Amino acid sequence: GAVEDHKGLFQRCSPCGALFLDEIGDISIPIQIKLLQVLQERTFTPVGSHTHKRFEGRIIAATNRSIEDLRKQGNFRDDFFYRLCSDVITVPSLRQRIEESPSELEQMVNLLIMRMTGEESAKLTDMVLETLKRDLPRGYTWPGNVRELEQAIRRILLTQHYAGDAI
Repeated sequence: GAVEDHKGLFQRCSPCGALFLDEIGDISIPIQIKLLQVLQERTFTPVGSHTHKRFEGRIIAATNRSIEDLRKQGNFRDDFFYRLCSDVITVPSLRQRIEESPSELEQMVNLLIMRMTGEESAKLTDMVLETLKRDLPRGYTWPGNVRELEQAIRRILLTQHYAGDAI
């Protein structure tokens, strides 16, 4: 159904710009090979074209999966990894952050409530924290990480309950 010429993401990215590829750990080997060409040769071919274009931007990628495990299983190409990994930033899980600093949960709840409501609310923060303490087992691991916490807060604001990953 394409009847007009549209610039794709690689073509629209300025030389000083960056493309963010989320969940890079979930992409297939054939797509990794195509992205490898962009990273290695700095060229790409737009869909429906036979002309090579130059990519001058940067690629920023993220995943919630262990790239090392994916590489060991053969699901993430080594050459793709080495082209992609000039700077690797590992963000600890919510569970790790809370273990290292118990006040992290309160800070995250406060921040997320502020995002949801548009203002700080000590009353809502306290209510959410009390509900989490009441409804979740001590040392809850937060398998869904920060996204789970965000949904937990929404559910608590609506129902004053949260059962964790047992839902």
